[in-house]
Amino acid sequence: MVPLDKLEAITRRFEFLEARMGAGLSGDEFAAVGREYAELRPVVEEIAAYRGLLAEIEGAEAMLDDPEMRDLAEAELVDLRARLEAAERSVRLALLPRDAADARPAMIEIRPGTGGEEAALFAGDLLRMYQRYAEARGWKFEIIEAQASELGGIREVVAHVKGEGVFARLKYESGVHRVQRVPETESGGRIHTSAATVAVLPEAEDVDIRIEPGDIRIDTMRASGAGGQHVNTTDSAVRITHLPTGIVVTSSEKSQHRNREIAMQVLKARLYDLERQKADAERAADRRAQVGSGDRSERIRTYNFPQGRVTDHRIGLTLYRLAEVMAGDLDEIIDALIAETQARQLAEME
Repeated sequence: MVPLDKLEAITRRFEFLEARMGAGLSGDEFAAVGREYAELRPVVEEIAAYRGLLAEIEGAEAMLDDPEMRDLAEAELVDLRARLEAAERSVRLALLPRDAADARPAMIEIRPGTGGEEAALFAGDLLRMYQRYAEARGWKFEIIEAQASELGGIREVVAHVKGEGVFARLKYESGVHRVQRVPETESGGRIHTSAATVAVLPEAEDVDIRIEPGDIRIDTMRASGAGGQHVNTTDSAVRITHLPTGIVVTSSEKSQHRNREIAMQVLKARLYDLERQKADAERAADRRAQVGSGDRSERIRTYNFPQGRVTDHRIGLTLYRLAEVMAGDLDEIIDALIAETQARQLAEME
């Protein structure tokens, strides 16, 4: 049974925040209170439904002493107690600790791994997969930095994704994605294995990361491209080096001012992700055992084209609907990963 004193404490906190919202707070304080209020609201709704069901059960049990109402009460109790288990599980799920970054936009970085040009082509396929997934969920997907390969693949791409619950779902995509297929460059029909790395970083807010001017070096350079009119003739590309960590970020849009904005945005996201990884490492000695840990060296998924199969190795899930997955239908995989995470958290709570 869920501890009722804990539910009461959460409800009181929600009511306190609700009163604060109407007390005329300043901008920053109102935003902070508003975020906590919004986070607690679905939890309190589940608590109210659960407590309401307990009250109905108590009322029905009281009617058992009335001979005229006993049969009706017993029938009602069968239904109410059947609903109680589901309601209790819903409350337990609502009480699970939330990742503070779940509601944030995200940066997706995709780079080819082993496999040469075939890996670059696969990186391009992953980019299109995420673009279609974002479109299906109504998210905004913006490519802010991209380097193409000679055959139309991707050497590196950084995209910004905005929308409801973006990081909460995309964070499970961080890791090594492996592909098994006959490359377009293979004349003998042999199946090759190559890989691409995906990193999903929550967007950092100014309050999360403070970058001192002396900690960075900003260089301008001529943007590279595919040749001809695509190559900038001015030094508009920007490279920012964060000296304490050695992180290097580049952006090569046409506007140097815009490039500075993009590069700083990506740098903050990487530094924020670094801080999150340190905190995770302190909480768990072995982060590889965690589903969706964000470990970039972990092989998380294999896409087997000859068999039309996709396998997520973290939970042993295999689907024979590769074409749909590559077309952006990722919900079944991500939902399964979320369910596995919640099941583990519930077991730890017990």
